[in-house]
Amino acid sequence: MNKPKMATEKGVPSNSRILMLLGQLERMNGEAMVRDAETARQVTAKILHLIQTQEKSGKEVMSKGSSGMEVILASLENIRDVQTTLNILCILSELLTVGRGRRVGVFVSKGGTGILFQLLITASKELPPSEELMLQLHSLLAKVGPKDRKFGVKSRLSGALNITVNLMKQNLQNAKLLLPCLQVLRVYSTNSVNAISLGKNGVVELMFKIVAPYSKKNISLHKVALDALGALLKSRTNARRAVDGGHVPVLLALYLDWHRNDTRHRHMLIRKGLLICLRNITNIKLGRKAFIEADGIRILYNTSTECLPVRTLDPLVNTSSLIMRKCFPKNRLPVSTIKSAFHYQLPHIPAAGPVAQLYSQPPGVDDVVDESDDNDETEADTENDTENEEDEKYHRTVNDDIETDLNKLHPKKSAGRPFEELKVYERFFLELSEDFQGYNFESSKSASTTSSLSSFSSSSATRSARPIRVPTAQALSPKHTSLSSSQEDCNPTKGKHTETSPSFPNPAPPVSLPPLKLDTIHLTKDQDKKEVAHIASPDGQTTLSSLTTSPSQGQSIEQELAHVLESVSLEEERALNAEGEIRGVKQEESPVSATRHIQSPLLLGGIATRRVGGGGGSNWGSDCGSEGAEDEIGEGAVLEVPDTARLLPLHDPDLYVEMVKGTQSVPQYAEVAYPDYFGHVAPTLREPLLERVYGVQRSKIFQDIERLIHPNDILDKVVYDLNVPSCPVIEDDGESLKFNSQFESGNLRKAVQVRKYEYDLVLNSDINSNHYHQWFYFEVSGMRVGITYRFNIINCEKSNSQFNYGMQVLMYSVQEAISGRPCWIRTGTDICYYKNHFARSSIAAGGQKGKSYYTLTFSTSFSHKDDVCYFAYHYPYTYSTLKMHLSKLEALRTPQIYLRQDVLCETLGGNACPLLTITAMPESNSNDHICQFRNRPLIFLSARVHPGETNASWVMKGTLEFLMGTSSLAASLREAYIFKIVPMLNPDGVVNGNHRCSLSGEDLNRQWQNPNLELHPTIYHTKSLLQYLAHIQRAPLVFCDYHGHSRKKNVFMYGCSVKETVWQSNISATSSDLQEDLGYRALPKILSQIAPAFSMASCSFVVERSKESTARVVVWREIGVQRSYTMESTLCGCDQGKYKGLQIGTRELEEMGAQFCVAMLRLKRLTGLRNHQHFLDLESDLIGTQSKVVSCSTTYVLEEDEPSFLEAIDYSAESNDDDAEPENEHSSEVLEHPEHLDQLSDSETNHRV
Repeated sequence: MNKPKMATEKGVPSNSRILMLLGQLERMNGEAMVRDAETARQVTAKILHLIQTQEKSGKEVMSKGSSGMEVILASLENIRDVQTTLNILCILSELLTVGRGRRVGVFVSKGGTGILFQLLITASKELPPSEELMLQLHSLLAKVGPKDRKFGVKSRLSGALNITVNLMKQNLQNAKLLLPCLQVLRVYSTNSVNAISLGKNGVVELMFKIVAPYSKKNISLHKVALDALGALLKSRTNARRAVDGGHVPVLLALYLDWHRNDTRHRHMLIRKGLLICLRNITNIKLGRKAFIEADGIRILYNTSTECLPVRTLDPLVNTSSLIMRKCFPKNRLPVSTIKSAFHYQLPHIPAAGPVAQLYSQPPGVDDVVDESDDNDETEADTENDTENEEDEKYHRTVNDDIETDLNKLHPKKSAGRPFEELKVYERFFLELSEDFQGYNFESSKSASTTSSLSSFSSSSATRSARPIRVPTAQALSPKHTSLSSSQEDCNPTKGKHTETSPSFPNPAPPVSLPPLKLDTIHLTKDQDKKEVAHIASPDGQTTLSSLTTSPSQGQSIEQELAHVLESVSLEEERALNAEGEIRGVKQEESPVSATRHIQSPLLLGGIATRRVGGGGGSNWGSDCGSEGAEDEIGEGAVLEVPDTARLLPLHDPDLYVEMVKGTQSVPQYAEVAYPDYFGHVAPTLREPLLERVYGVQRSKIFQDIERLIHPNDILDKVVYDLNVPSCPVIEDDGESLKFNSQFESGNLRKAVQVRKYEYDLVLNSDINSNHYHQWFYFEVSGMRVGITYRFNIINCEKSNSQFNYGMQVLMYSVQEAISGRPCWIRTGTDICYYKNHFARSSIAAGGQKGKSYYTLTFSTSFSHKDDVCYFAYHYPYTYSTLKMHLSKLEALRTPQIYLRQDVLCETLGGNACPLLTITAMPESNSNDHICQFRNRPLIFLSARVHPGETNASWVMKGTLEFLMGTSSLAASLREAYIFKIVPMLNPDGVVNGNHRCSLSGEDLNRQWQNPNLELHPTIYHTKSLLQYLAHIQRAPLVFCDYHGHSRKKNVFMYGCSVKETVWQSNISATSSDLQEDLGYRALPKILSQIAPAFSMASCSFVVERSKESTARVVVWREIGVQRSYTMESTLCGCDQGKYKGLQIGTRELEEMGAQFCVAMLRLKRLTGLRNHQHFLDLESDLIGTQSKVVSCSTTYVLEEDEPSFLEAIDYSAESNDDDAEPENEHSSEVLEHPEHLDQLSDSETNHRV
């Protein structure tokens, strides 16, 4: 080494004693050091004394600009005298002990680690080696090692690794020397290659000799030895070695001894160290087997139960819980097959994909548990492992799903199909050619309704002969009708024609209760100078329906949009008055005071509806059910049910039953659920997010573990099973609840009573699939008052859920409804969502290794004896409800509204897919007015492609009601645009209770690139409509697909942007590649200003590869619609704005639909005025988001919506994408407290969120 020149820091006196001594030491380096060993000892001894006694001396040596460290290291490298070497090692030890972080970094950067290793090699050659020297060297290495990222590699290459091991073997009884050796070994073992090498060298067995048997002598030694052993056992090779050596029972016995003897909990770190060793061993299948054979689950369960009362022992309880859950035997679900209980034969099987795999599997294949089902990693430990895992992390691609092909990022309108094929869709755009020459613009509405368009028939008698037809608008010209008739051959249904027929007659409302008009909402100023829209009903109450301004307001529409619409809210006045009240289920007054009488049981038109009665049971359409209930009530009994017409102008129970008759389901449902029959009136009391109870998940997991330990306590009694189609309700002695899901949108496959008041529930797979379990909707009866029941839905699939962050399930009580409170309410306590011990084989999971299920558990009690209650994932909205609402919407049509309902196509299941056209009638049939009518920009909206996202339908309901409203805003909106709306893209999935797929077993929102006419008719024809518009140069101004999101809060949008996608990738792009109109940001920006539930921060405009076949991306890329969006609405609630801390309800969802319309009006104003300042604002917003963007390996999100200490949640974009979701073996653990991040997380490397 070249001799360093002693330098001094500016400001440090040159005559400083420590610097003078260092200068003297520098001059002695080399030959002089060897010749004058005594002087070297004296100088180093003086330096050591000064550093030990004067703090400033150490600062002078380590100060910036000083070469003191170089001099000391040079001396250490050249010295041959043992005492001088010890002095220098002590000097370094003193220097590095204080402010060790920066000082150790300096030491490492100067090559200090290598010098120490070289000195260790030299010292080991002395026989015998100096014990004091070895002690000091290892003590210093223990301090330096954790700060040197290359420490493990250096130790192995220099040979220091083996020297330390040999020294340990020779000094097992020498605790003084053994301790620093173990400290260094602990650092060595963090390198995976070193760990394997040490295992081969017998170090694992050596560690067990040190830590066993139990002894309270040398506590520090035991602690460090356990840490080193835990690091070694991270290697699967070493874990197998420990199992083969019979050490698992040894570790359990040691843990039990320490647990029993450490009564004052002073040695928690040793107990934690033993658990970490067990945790690492049980990462392999062999380790889990050995753990179970050693009765490990019972030992850890008992010890953890004793630790529960002591809060400081939570790290032990959490780690024990993790080990027990990992070792809990993997079971199959308690069903004969995980395929759907319902079968629908497809017209043809796709050539590839999950459906093809499902059909190609032999019967019973999902019963197979193969070797790949364990959690072992497939790759074995090798000595070629990456030397430094940290370096790898810096080179990994931040987001490997972002589209990087610039050719794909630039939208290119694609013809797709020849125009000759697309001309058939001209019949769905009559408004673009209508001249209204035969229309009498002066006629009244009653006179104009004599003619009708093609409509949907709800008659079940004609259902099998022709496609379903839904009643539609009445007031169009005779020519309009003839046009529809003349083009019957063009209807793209399955070889059938759309026929014109009279509309279904709507039952007239009672004279005393006229339908609520939508023009009674007035924008008023609240205390914050924000506008709130109140809706007045005839009885003086308020309700949600639409938006309007007071007729007395003299402002123009433009002025209203500029000044009034800054904050529009549809919240009811009563809800505002109720603010601050304590949340409760019961209310002082029933929102529905009027009643209507119906016969019981409800056999309306041959459709059996659910009824309430004595005897504790439900009345079934089949022979199943409670006969006592029927005898007690009697056929001629009359029930009083609420007349919800006052608050639900679009709901008619009798009409709903008629609509159900025309709905086709695979199970051929013959029952109507009470909530769908009665309807839902949004409760006036706000429902806050549920505060998570400390330790709730842990307690539930422990109760699950009790089942394995005490199997005799488990009833395991099946009380409901769809696989017994003749009578799914299992008769019993009245000690069990009764379940039912045999109605439209219902989903519950099996119910098993496991304890007296606890039930395991299994959801049904989507038809033609063996997964997608999330949506549930079922009925419960036979309950007792005051008893807390626990329900466990045991086959959920998503790795995390908002049920862990304040979301509750929904419950509907029939007794409450009959009492005048027909509403869904949030309910449930002790709610949590966690990974359970049920799993699918990798074969059934499509090759995914040992995919586990998750449990949603909640507890609830019931307020009424012999009630009938319904539970749902979210507010149900059935296909029959949509048909009823569309029929009722016709009553809202005025002569100024152009409304047409067409049958777009027929689904696989034989249900009609409605297509709506809404705009304003022209003022007259003059050329100018007709030209303005035809040339209005088109807005294309769709919803409910995923059946389980019922919130999308509630948002769509709000949009439709606003569009049909009589307010000046609604009128202006109709005059500005032509709306083409497909309110339900997946009727079959909705009807049959699917969560995500259609009857084809495929996610329809992944079929837009190449939809199949037979398997995906709704997508095929919807895309064809858009392709037709593109051909005639009338592509929509805005396309928006309404969705729901289960793992994010608020309402937000996904859009498409070349510039923002490029920013999040590593591709290089020229300025011309990034030329882009920022108009795509305008609509979400407007929504963030006027809609309280909308969050701009949660929006994303990145195009991802996994989303290239979704509606949003295909419409943007192929149709050329710049403003192509997916609007996601939370299933949970909001964490910002006016609704912060509240769960979302139907009122807020419908409000969001109305606000979307208001935003479209503002967008019209902004684009019409060419508002340059607006686009400057968008540019500023765009630049501001660059620093906030967070990316991950599979998806793109903007900012977390959960506290940072919580377990990562994979927020996959595009409506809870299951396919793109990374499967982390233990990714759903939710921490009970942030300070123990490593206690409950199974995964050492959580993926970002």
